[in-house]
Amino acid sequence: MEMDRDKIRKRFGYILLVSFVLLTFFSPVGRILKIPNEITFFEGQTFTLPTATFVEANGDRDHLQLQKENEIQLQAKQKGESEVVYHIAGLPIKKVHVNVLKDFKVIPGGQSIGVKINSKGVLVVGYHQVETDAGKVSPGEEAGIKIGDLITKINGKTIESINEVGSFVQEAGEKGEPLQLGIQREDKEFETQLTPQQEKGDSNYKLGLYIRDSAAGIGTLTFYDPKSKKYGALGHVISDMDTKLPIVVKDGYIVPSTVTSIQKGANGVPGEKLAKFLNQRNTIGNIEKNNQFGIYGTIHKTLSNPVMNEPIPIALSHEVKKGPAKILTVVDNDKVELFDIEIISSIPQKFPATKGMVLKITDPKLLEKTGGIVQGMSGSPIIQDGKLIGAVTHVFVNDPTSGYGVHIEWMLNEAGINIYENEEKAS
Repeated sequence: MEMDRDKIRKRFGYILLVSFVLLTFFSPVGRILKIPNEITFFEGQTFTLPTATFVEANGDRDHLQLQKENEIQLQAKQKGESEVVYHIAGLPIKKVHVNVLKDFKVIPGGQSIGVKINSKGVLVVGYHQVETDAGKVSPGEEAGIKIGDLITKINGKTIESINEVGSFVQEAGEKGEPLQLGIQREDKEFETQLTPQQEKGDSNYKLGLYIRDSAAGIGTLTFYDPKSKKYGALGHVISDMDTKLPIVVKDGYIVPSTVTSIQKGANGVPGEKLAKFLNQRNTIGNIEKNNQFGIYGTIHKTLSNPVMNEPIPIALSHEVKKGPAKILTVVDNDKVELFDIEIISSIPQKFPATKGMVLKITDPKLLEKTGGIVQGMSGSPIIQDGKLIGAVTHVFVNDPTSGYGVHIEWMLNEAGINIYENEEKAS
């Protein structure tokens, strides 16, 4: 008798389990449960949801309009928050928070730009062995200075360029006195003493360090905001060519550049745009930030873009889809052109991260000209369905036709543009 009850309980459990699986995956309930808990979109946009027996929109009706026909459409009327509640058989089974953002547009870039960055202090990029009467020695290495360190102060004075270093070194060497150096290593700051040594057969004294105070290169402008004049470019960090470490920015600028030739990419060998700065006095904007998402600053002179010269909407990461898209970039002189690409995959990221998209160049003209993604193309804006969705950032070494892209919302965030802001700041 007890065994019969156990069998009945087991069978009943199996029936409940199967019913739950069928209800969850093969019914309206299953479709509803797969809806995200939060939906974010812009004023004027429409978001489609699965139908249900009963749906209601709570909150301020000025923000959201709900239309029910064969499917449910949420129409964003104005900035604000609301929620949608799904009911089946009179029971609430799903609540969706809806966040309507203020309509926001930027002007896409695509222009080739020259980049000049001045580091905060002077960057140590290597050791130099000073040949003295007592043998070879690197005073800098003996002082505990590491490659990648920044020398920010000498004897209490802030150092901004290499030109300021020589006089301190020579004076201390002739007096036989140590220098008091202020060092920045990543997020830490400390002081150390270094006594310069005289090179054998030379009247000059040396630190025993190779140092650098600036870096230059080319890239592509991604966007600028016509209202705030803030811009973003490159989509990845600028690192020192020797240390491979990110350059800590003191200041810098961007200028127009023209592409003179292109070295095509091949498997295992990345290609490269060769370009020259048009006029270093004709600066377009400054550089205030250099990080994993690119370089950022303020534009004070706009660049012409005959392809797209008007502001366009942006797409959030969850709006990006697999399929055709286009990039804006320069492969000949300073002419901005549109080229076809394919979005292979996209991750709907909730937090800032790089490499949110995988893309592939499909345009025959661009493939013929460059072989795919090349150095200098970083920052090229990606357009899908008339919206700016991100920027090209990296190339796959073993497949130059493919690479990574970063979602535009993270670049906007780094530029100091908060699209999620609840209240508009006074201008």
